[in-house]
Amino acid sequence: MTELARALEQPQFATERDPRLRLIIPIIVAIAFLMEQLDSTIITTAIPAIARSLDTTPVRLNLAITTYILTLAVFIPVSGWFADRFGARRVFALALLTFTLGSALCGMANSFGMLLAMRALQGLGGAMMTPVGRLILLRSFPRSGLITAMTYMTLPAIIGPVIGPLLGGLLTTYASWRWIFYVNVPFGLIGILAALRFVDDFHEEAVQRFDFAGFLMVGCGVTLLQFGLESIGRPIIPISATVLVLAAAVLLLVAFGRYARRVVAPAVDLTLFRFRSFWVGTLAGGLCRVGLNGVPFLLPLMLQVGFGMSPVTSGSLTFVGSFGALLMRPLLSSLLRRFGFKVVLIGSALVGSATVAGFVLMRADTPHWMIGSYVFLFGIVRSAQFMTSNTLSYADLPADKLSRATSLGGVLQQLSVSLGVSIAAMLLGLVAGETHVMTPERFHQVFLLTAVIPLISIPGFLYLRAEDGVQVSGHRRGGLRK
Repeated sequence: MTELARALEQPQFATERDPRLRLIIPIIVAIAFLMEQLDSTIITTAIPAIARSLDTTPVRLNLAITTYILTLAVFIPVSGWFADRFGARRVFALALLTFTLGSALCGMANSFGMLLAMRALQGLGGAMMTPVGRLILLRSFPRSGLITAMTYMTLPAIIGPVIGPLLGGLLTTYASWRWIFYVNVPFGLIGILAALRFVDDFHEEAVQRFDFAGFLMVGCGVTLLQFGLESIGRPIIPISATVLVLAAAVLLLVAFGRYARRVVAPAVDLTLFRFRSFWVGTLAGGLCRVGLNGVPFLLPLMLQVGFGMSPVTSGSLTFVGSFGALLMRPLLSSLLRRFGFKVVLIGSALVGSATVAGFVLMRADTPHWMIGSYVFLFGIVRSAQFMTSNTLSYADLPADKLSRATSLGGVLQQLSVSLGVSIAAMLLGLVAGETHVMTPERFHQVFLLTAVIPLISIPGFLYLRAEDGVQVSGHRRGGLRK
């Protein structure tokens, strides 16, 4: 047998060559995703303690959150190019090392400036970690196993924001705020060693020249957009300046859209939106996620500020939502096989909207078991929407588009998180008015307003056709039935 014949007989995917990797690779990537998602929320409950320790104010310390998110949003677009140029395994391990080092230095920070700088270093590592980890999953599994791979990718994104406030409160109360950063170090080191041992080093043979001009336009546009949204939720600059910042962001992104048509390999590949499954999963799905992503921000505030609960009690109740996410994971394949992407996405958007609106029924005297049960239900619905839209986004893409798709998908996913929080914060500020009194009734109004957002995504889901994502879902209906 010739060497060419042996190569053709060799399984293309790592998980086919070694069945153990069907579990090992998702666990490696899940560790990275969970660290990155936890870090977006775990700091919130520790802000007062950090402010006292570093001799600053809690309001000013919001920059520690903003710096991290901004760095993520700016550098995610270049992660795919780096993976193609230098190899996915190498870039993923380096990203883990950067994030882990940044975490350790955040814990050692002795000044406000040092904390901000190290949060930026964390964000740089996280920006490479998430999309390259997603790329590793996509290239390690055949299309028939994509649902399993994508659920491992999505679960940390769902669980991290839920358990972050609880874990942050526990570590700050019973240890030190510095441990919210130190806790990443052992997981990061394990992830680095495991990635170097088990992950294939995917890379492209021919890589286009890096589009530095496009990167600047997208990076500055996303940075200004994120900063403007943060300023709406937490006023940093005057309203007139915020409007100018948002206008500049839109102009830069529109300019990039025109520029990208004339460039062979732009920093962000906008031709991906020619694939219906991708734009429906990322844009329509992202819009739905904006409405659902406001809840992890609003609910702990309502429980603590509105109902007077302690941080630990509040965190314990919101944590229950992660169990709902775990329950949905094994059910998703069956749902997609029976109903298809279109029905599941529309159904989860409708039920998600109703579930967000249902939080208005909660009162300070509502039994804790009822609140926990409802949060559990919300976790199921939210995870169904997240997992389905994420899986659809990459279901029909050719292999040569995956690295750029994971970069663009990562940017849009990050923006859906920040938009969800910023819009919820903005609405809460508007309904509270000049009194700044956040009563339960004020929170109820915001829940009703945010419940409208998932409904706006439904027209996008209606564009799906029966054949979209079929090779992943296995759904057969009508003319597709053999």
